[in-house]
Parts: sequence; C-alpha cells; structure tokens
Amino acid sequence: MNLIEKPLSQDYKYKGKIVNMRVDEALLPNGATALREVVEHPGGVCVAALTDRRELLFVRQFRYPYGEVVCELPAGKLERGEDPLLAGMRELQEETGATAATFTSLGKLYPTPGYCGEIIHLYLAEGLTFGECNPDEDEFLEAERIPLDEAVKSVLNGELPDAKTQVLVLKVAALRP
Repeated sequence: MNLIEKPLSQDYKYKGKIVNMRVDEALLPNGATALREVVEHPGGVCVAALTDRRELLFVRQFRYPYGEVVCELPAGKLERGEDPLLAGMRELQEETGATAATFTSLGKLYPTPGYCGEIIHLYLAEGLTFGECNPDEDEFLEAERIPLDEAVKSVLNGELPDAKTQVLVLKVAALRP
C-alpha cells in the first residue's frame, strides 16, 4: 500500500529564531488533499553522560512552556547544518563541565512526528573528566548526578517527564546493565 503524501503547496505563517511554522496542502495516497500543519525545527542532541560510579549527569532548568523546573539529561538545539556529535560534546561541556573520552550514538528520536520535523540525536558519553560549566548567557541550570538505577526508577514512576531523557535513560540501562 502506498502511504506517501506529497506536498502540493507550502504557506509559511511564521519564521522565527528557532522554529518556522507552515501550512501545507498535501496530496494523499487516495488522490484527495488535506492540510498539514508543520513546525520546522533544526533538531537537537541529548547526552547521557555516565560516570565511572554509574551515575548519570542531569540538569535542572526552568522550561517556559510548562512553567516548571524540569530534570533532564544535558541537551540542546542544533545550529542549522551543525554536526550532532559536535553539538553533543558542546552541550555536555557547557551544561555540566564534563568532557568525554568516548561518545556512542544511540540513534535518533522523533519527539512529535504528527506536526514537527525535529529530530533529537541521542548519545552515550563515557570516560568523563570534569571542568567548569559554561552555560549560554540566557541559560540558568543546576547540574546533578543521579545513579543509573535510581534514574530508571524515576522514569518508571513518572518523575522524569521529559521524553528524550526517558528514552535515553532506558537505552543506557539496557546497554550497561
């Protein structure tokens, strides 16, 4: 069965610093047309930095859309065209002060495929050394370490609501039992 929808037109409603929003008319596989609302996003990275003591590095920061402080793994937005691995290395250092001897790709995540084109690249960082944090000037956060087993329990208990963090914690637990 053909499942492909083909764009017929694109009408940009907003072009911003981080996201663009458009409404497309799409040709459906059955020949009908439908409107598709799309948020364009440059993508991001998320890093599970695992210490020699089986702790993961987390950051707590206020997330404006939710109006609350969220505990999550270090992450950040890609600059357009930026290599995800280099972005992951940068974000880990900026947010936690850590650098890693090795980075392993753990795939990618489509956080909201129904309307947003964002792709988050997932990494495991190991062989950590620590220096000073260097967050962006508009970024306020607190770094902390949480044992891997405790992080898994927090995911399963619904205490870590961030999707990229949940997926990455569970992947690391499966790969480093």
